[in-house]
Amino acid sequence: MRRWLRGWFIVWVMLRYGLDELVLSGFRHPVLAALRRVLTIGRDLSAPRGQRLREALERLGPIFVKFGQVLSTRRDLLPPDIADELARLQDRVPPFPTEVAIATIERAFGRPLQAIFAHFEREPVASASIAQVHFATLHDGREVAVKVLRPNMLPVIEKDLALMRTMAGWVERLSHDGRRLKPREVVAEFDKYLHDELDLLREASNAAQLRRNMAGLDLVLIPEMYWDLCRSDVLVMERMHGVPISQVQRLRDAGVDIKRLARDGVTIFFTQVFRDGFFHADMHPGNIQVSLAPQTFGRYISLDFGIVGTLTQFDKEYLAQNFTAFFRRDYKRVAELHIESGWVPANTRVDELESAIRAVCEPYFDRPLKEISLGLVLMRLFQASRRFNVEIQPQLVLLQKTLLNIEGLGRELDPDLDLWSTAKPFLETWMAEQVGPKKFWNQLKAEAPHYAKLIPELPRLLHAYLRQRPTDLRHEIDRLVQEQRRTQRLLAMVIYVLFGFVAGLLAMQWWLRVYLW
Repeated sequence: MRRWLRGWFIVWVMLRYGLDELVLSGFRHPVLAALRRVLTIGRDLSAPRGQRLREALERLGPIFVKFGQVLSTRRDLLPPDIADELARLQDRVPPFPTEVAIATIERAFGRPLQAIFAHFEREPVASASIAQVHFATLHDGREVAVKVLRPNMLPVIEKDLALMRTMAGWVERLSHDGRRLKPREVVAEFDKYLHDELDLLREASNAAQLRRNMAGLDLVLIPEMYWDLCRSDVLVMERMHGVPISQVQRLRDAGVDIKRLARDGVTIFFTQVFRDGFFHADMHPGNIQVSLAPQTFGRYISLDFGIVGTLTQFDKEYLAQNFTAFFRRDYKRVAELHIESGWVPANTRVDELESAIRAVCEPYFDRPLKEISLGLVLMRLFQASRRFNVEIQPQLVLLQKTLLNIEGLGRELDPDLDLWSTAKPFLETWMAEQVGPKKFWNQLKAEAPHYAKLIPELPRLLHAYLRQRPTDLRHEIDRLVQEQRRTQRLLAMVIYVLFGFVAGLLAMQWWLRVYLW
């Protein structure tokens, strides 16, 4: 009954905000077009379609808000106006009662709140669609941030996801454009991200890995996880003191070098992507702060590690080659890489794909960031890619989203930042390390334990092989000798034929000369 009531509520919200008109407008059949005109009689649908979709998702609650946020990153699938409107969805949602948060904490640790914390702030400092955060102090004086999962999330999520899968199936079956948008794949992608975020232990492990990776860079601070106080629904971490990166004037007044901060952001991103293949994939301004403490002045502070992206070595090398070719304006190489990777059909003409990529990218080079919209560049690339049936790779969706966040962050800090020239030296150095002596030495060290175990065994293995298979060896040698003789006879025959052919040509030339004269 609850599932049916929830379904009817979703239908009501869709009618209230005219989402039925938005769906039916994608069909070209005259009957469906007439039905759309009938259904819109008497309803005020003057608001833009993207705005109506965003307001409907906000009305449906936190799960649908989160779905809209994930959907907004798929600019390869959405029209620009809808993607831009969905990007306005905010993480802040009404907090749940503090008493519920305290009950969740006490249930997770099996102790009263006073036994865990010397002080606990009842007013949450942040509230998102999945969890909310309270500041607290441990009995040993350490200041911590306590992240508490919203109660009863899993049953609600499962019911809403089931309805989303049903609606995605309808859209995919009824609309040609719907099949192109791959709604079921989008819902499956959202399902994965959402279930990952529901496990706060996974978030803690993500943070610990990033903290180790960034330890030697001295550009970013990541809070320490207190593992004895971490559970799947409660996460206790080091409290970070910083200024939100969106407060640029406050940072400037404090003496922070804003231009350097913008360059450091690009360095952090490309280091995580190309050196580590493990990057913070939710780098919107709400999750980024800047430290003003004397010991760490001007460093980034990263928060919220529910979503991280990973890349294989093949992904990293392929992306680095693409970026390097872009920076050098070698559009032919970009087209060849797309074909070599299988992103486009093998029969695609390189010159046509090269021309399409050049038309998109060339106008944006040699400009400061304030004159470049990376989102627009990506959108035009996706539109051009559809012509060549380019398949967008799922493992790169989070990278695209994070790259857009980096663009927004750079635009906020330093509108004159040239993203291309800032990243180019880093990528070229990384590429040189992948093919130079350093890469060879690193691979040799990585394989050293295997070689150390194998080399002492080689004499024994060779001796056993020679003793057990002498007959087989003689047979192999005889077979090789026979093959060699057959090859020699074939080669001699080819030489004789060629010699006869050349002699025949010379004889014909001599006969023609005698005959003509």
